[in-house]
Amino acid sequence: MSHNSFGHLFRVTTWGESHGPALGCVIDGCPPGIALSEADIQPWLDKRRPGQSRFTTQRREADQVKILSGTYEGSTTGTPISLMIDNTDQRSKDYSDIADKFRPGHADITYQQKYGIRDPRGGGRSSARETAARVAAGAVARKVLGADITIRGALTQLGPHPVARANWDWAETTRNSFWCPDPQAVADWESYLDAIRKDGSSCGAVIDIVASGVPAGLGAPIYGKLDADIAQALMSINAVKGVEIGDGFAAAALSGAENADEMRPGADGQTEFTSNHAGGILGGIATGQDIIARFAVKPTSSILTPRQTVTKQGKAAQIVTKGRHDPCVGIRAVPVGEAMVACILADHLLRHRGQIG
Repeated sequence: MSHNSFGHLFRVTTWGESHGPALGCVIDGCPPGIALSEADIQPWLDKRRPGQSRFTTQRREADQVKILSGTYEGSTTGTPISLMIDNTDQRSKDYSDIADKFRPGHADITYQQKYGIRDPRGGGRSSARETAARVAAGAVARKVLGADITIRGALTQLGPHPVARANWDWAETTRNSFWCPDPQAVADWESYLDAIRKDGSSCGAVIDIVASGVPAGLGAPIYGKLDADIAQALMSINAVKGVEIGDGFAAAALSGAENADEMRPGADGQTEFTSNHAGGILGGIATGQDIIARFAVKPTSSILTPRQTVTKQGKAAQIVTKGRHDPCVGIRAVPVGEAMVACILADHLLRHRGQIG
């Protein structure tokens, strides 16, 4: 199986399966001389770690990262950085009843169709467990980007219930189980998701990622567009079915006069924008404004509600997916989205320096 890598100068390859002994990533192209320790990576993994509330899977994984290569005396050496995270709480027996059945909404049938073989234990390589390695890589990318660039994510819609953007408060995202920026939405979301879980079903979500302090000029025209690479990176996250940059699809309802971000002279000879419908990117190149990306996550496909399916032998069957699953995978997708944007920005920062100096 190929296609397990992304990035050009900052290149990430992930490896491992949901129920294998471990998973991890190899980061090639990280510059030398950057202070890096496991303590720099662990807090970001802790944001994604399962079992932290009743609203996420109860699989208990410490997600402790180990740096296997690429550092010496606390600094990067410029050689490949290998990171490993042990799997410690697999329950492969939970999947024994469905080893010959294809779960609706999952990659089971397409993996079987393409490769003629699949790992039914938690989905194997197609499991969202793989995203732990992406979050670890994102932590390294943040070190490359430096403290002046901040990347934050928030859950802005749970099922059919969006936040009130007038109530937006970034500080609130660390005070609740949903990374929700609207304190008034949290109680309603708790009730809604509790009901969804009791029904044996699941729901989807929308996540916003905002990168601030990104210097103007990152990205390249035509086939190296920053927004195209961000969209591809976010679309590669498990269960993501849609990506927007800036106003996204809402821009189609605007007039040209409404959509065009006007400019004016600013302090120190800098140009200021009066709005940011473009999401901080024009012609594939960063404008210096906040980069705003948004992605939609479908409902978790592993549910207790009986569904119709077929077996590997092509016979009709009914399936119920037991085990420990997120009633909404969008909650833990917030730090994953942040990590993917961080990796893309780190790659484009190095590519920009290589081309422009």
